[in-house]
Amino acid sequence: MKKITQLFIILSVAILAVAGSAAGEQSSILNFLVVRETNGKPVRNASVILHPVNKHGKQERGGLQLKTDAEGKTSFDGAPYGKLRIQVLVPGFQTFGDDYDITGPVTNITVKLKRPQEQYTIYGDQQNSKKDEKKDDAQKPQ
Repeated sequence: MKKITQLFIILSVAILAVAGSAAGEQSSILNFLVVRETNGKPVRNASVILHPVNKHGKQERGGLQLKTDAEGKTSFDGAPYGKLRIQVLVPGFQTFGDDYDITGPVTNITVKLKRPQEQYTIYGDQQNSKKDEKKDDAQKPQ
């Protein structure tokens, strides 16, 4: 009986030590909602990528990828406190990226995705203008 009591005390101390060390490392539950900016409708199957960021603002190796459900939601339990780089990728939408400072036990993040915008260039349409020049040269009477 004495050995069982000693074993119980040793196990209790070990459990408290592990719980105490785990409590020293604070973590947060991250809740994500990904919607369209235009109408607020949820975006399903969006890739939400989490990257740790060091104290110098540099993205560290590793990361985690989550996928949104039909309601545009996903979550992660166990994100460490500190800076976290969030990227959201969905075909047909602009890539979203921003850094967040995780400081509380629950962090709610809503991402509003935009449609791609028209791109402009200061160089004009050089590729098509060269084709037009060749056509013009070919059509000139000799």
